[in-house]
Amino acid sequence: MPAPIRLRELIRTIRTARTQAEEREMIQKECAAIRSSFREEDNTYRCRNVAKLLYMHMLGYPAHFGQLECLKLIASQKFTDKRIGYLGAMLLLDERQDVHLLMTNCIKNDLNHSTQYVQGLALCTLGCMGSSEMCRDLAGEVEKLLKTSNSYLRKKAALCAVHVIRKVPELMEMFLPATKNLLSEKNHGVLHTSVVLLTEMCERSPDMLAHFRKLVPQLVRILKNLIMSGYSPEHDVSGISDPFLQVRILRLLRILGKGDDDSSEAMNDILAQVATNTETSKNVGNAILYETVLTIMDIKSESGLRVLAINILGRFLLNNDKNIRYVALTSLLKTVQTDHNAVQRHRSTIVDCLKDLDVSIKRRAMELSFALVNGNNIRGMMKELLYFLDSCDPEFKADCASGVFLAAEKYAPSKRWHIDTIMRVLTTAGSYVRDDSVPNLIQLITNSVEMHAYTVQRLYKALLDDISQQPLVQVASWCIGEYGDLLVSGQCEEEEPIQVTEDEVLDVLEGLLVSNLSTPVTRGYALTAIMKLSTRFTSVNRIKKVVSIYGSSIDVELQQRAVEYNAKLLISANDLLDLLGGNDVVPVIQTTVPTKPASAGGELLDLLGDLSLSGIPPMTAYNKNGLKIDFTFERANPNPNIAVITIHASNSTEADMTDFVFQAAVPKTFQLQLLSPSSNVVPALNQGTVTQVIRVLNPQKVSFFFSNCSAVQDLAEVNNFPPQSWQ
Repeated sequence: MPAPIRLRELIRTIRTARTQAEEREMIQKECAAIRSSFREEDNTYRCRNVAKLLYMHMLGYPAHFGQLECLKLIASQKFTDKRIGYLGAMLLLDERQDVHLLMTNCIKNDLNHSTQYVQGLALCTLGCMGSSEMCRDLAGEVEKLLKTSNSYLRKKAALCAVHVIRKVPELMEMFLPATKNLLSEKNHGVLHTSVVLLTEMCERSPDMLAHFRKLVPQLVRILKNLIMSGYSPEHDVSGISDPFLQVRILRLLRILGKGDDDSSEAMNDILAQVATNTETSKNVGNAILYETVLTIMDIKSESGLRVLAINILGRFLLNNDKNIRYVALTSLLKTVQTDHNAVQRHRSTIVDCLKDLDVSIKRRAMELSFALVNGNNIRGMMKELLYFLDSCDPEFKADCASGVFLAAEKYAPSKRWHIDTIMRVLTTAGSYVRDDSVPNLIQLITNSVEMHAYTVQRLYKALLDDISQQPLVQVASWCIGEYGDLLVSGQCEEEEPIQVTEDEVLDVLEGLLVSNLSTPVTRGYALTAIMKLSTRFTSVNRIKKVVSIYGSSIDVELQQRAVEYNAKLLISANDLLDLLGGNDVVPVIQTTVPTKPASAGGELLDLLGDLSLSGIPPMTAYNKNGLKIDFTFERANPNPNIAVITIHASNSTEADMTDFVFQAAVPKTFQLQLLSPSSNVVPALNQGTVTQVIRVLNPQKVSFFFSNCSAVQDLAEVNNFPPQSWQ
């Protein structure tokens, strides 16, 4: 069988493929050749074939059929075979596959190998993919290598011990004796891995944390040597001595100093030195400063040191690197609650970050800006945040609007300022306001009694300008329904009142009902507002007509509201009849329907007791606002059980009263006939009267309800008739 191609040739061939299909064909052909070689137990080229298989695995093609070949290479005595075998095991095997247990004995043998590089391969593999079973079996070998004087093996053994502890935490104490002398090592690689091991042990065990706090002076000394030492080409990175080790030590100090006064005190000075002596022109210096800031904030550091840390973050905000600005904002957001005043000094820089093009930075800046708002800076901060709300992307508007609402509620300097701020948000980003904001704002307006007139006027004017912002429309509709009488009366004292009529207000609300911009919820608010105005406006008939129209709406919610409101309007009229002693009232059927509906309420007349119509003189049932109504009584012939009552309506004002309609209702035991009136216009200056005849069959109590012109709206009761009986 010819020798298989080398890995380099395979890579070169695959790179010449012009299409994915052509590459796939090459891979399949080579995999077939590799399988054939594996079946023939070709030991000569097994290492080459596994190497090619690993490359194809890195390209995303299946290579699981090479797992056992990796184990064969690990068992080989040749270092080149072992290297590829262990690499293949780390890539193709994991603890979910039982085949990995077959290599436990090979790893144990190689951990005791005479060659340090073979031992290093075994340590790397165990630290990469060793299962909990393997870790238990081989922990003793790792612990022995951790005590060796060979720096190459100690650093690898320390990292392998970290993996063992993560898999089997109860083995932690096994490595405790070996950690005594780790920090005394001069080799930076050993120091680095030792600090990683100590960090892992401290994070997993409170006992270990307490045990290793005595190492703080030693860690401080190592860190001081690093920042004070001269140039060392072996460890220098951009002019800084081993920044990776510095960062690891700072993280361990942060863990050891958290919640411990003595440890924190021991590291305060070195943290100040690192913060002031580290070069910030390079990214590695910024990384060290960032870790220093996190350490200062987590331990019980001095107040001056915390201010220094926040000032470092403030300088980060001016950095051109957006990643550095982002971590600065994130860190300030974490510390703003504990060091509010120190963060406040950088408020202007933070607000400037709202203009950043990066969306992540803008979001962090927005969150931090809201965290900085207090009673002293509320006006200035709200001005900046409202400007941001005007210009920000839609994804920010909901959170920004909610933040403004909360800040205004907590720190508003005055009621009017609060209302104006809410209005600004509703008109700027009303469509992005969260659903729960509408009821919260309504509650706020309700509680601001002295601002009702001002608020309803502002909201009404906002509706005239724009009805596309649905939360704005909903809040405005609710306010108009509640305080519409204040709107038309012009009682606003906060600003110049506007002149608006009832019809103009109803026109706006009706416009909301038919607008294609209105959502079903908004239409519900508008219909409810119109219904409420029936108790505040005199245009009752118009309101009844609007409500009744929507009783047949295709919107089920709107239809239900309209039907219920219609019933409520009828109940309100029938409630006037409760004086009869019961609610069982039948409507009166008029012989002639008036040409125009009544446009206002009227007056109730009760005839109480047993009445004899003979000898009852005419009486005045109503006399107010220029309208006078007199009743005259007589028997009907030939039926004496029918009472005939004639009303005479006269008008003493200088204007005719139009749309005059008289209505009546009686209990179910009665029968009543209402004849058509002589006219529906009551002439002015008593130049004529309107008469109407009512026939009542055998009544015991009669209730009359009449409606007059729109200029008069009143309700009265007359029950002082003489106690005479029917014959």
